[in-house]
Amino acid sequence: METIFSKILRGDIPCHKVAENDRFLAFLDIMPLKRGHVLVIPKVEVDFIFDLEDETLSEMILFSKKVAHKIKAAFPCKKVGVAVIGLEVAHAHIHLIPINAMNDMNFANEKLKLENTELAEIALRIKN
Repeated sequence: METIFSKILRGDIPCHKVAENDRFLAFLDIMPLKRGHVLVIPKVEVDFIFDLEDETLSEMILFSKKVAHKIKAAFPCKKVGVAVIGLEVAHAHIHLIPINAMNDMNFANEKLKLENTELAEIALRIKN
């Protein structure tokens, strides 16, 4: 099942990584709802998040938790919202979005159009 995330994992398409280990990758959404909007994906290609092995799913949540703390430190907010939609790319992924209001997580909202340099700065801010 080849997706854009498969190409990102192989390095065929660049991304702005914020965290990575041997099982998961976290990188900036290039069409974010908010600055600091991160996607967390498993390195195994599985379409539906609840088709992941139990151990992989639980580790993915714990990995996401670490990334969420980094997002909150870099972009002070009330919460880091968590969403699993699963329709836009056929590869399991979690959205982590810094939010201050319910409407901040409305995927019908207009997406930000950020320059590559700003995305790089945001990724660095989250990493550090």
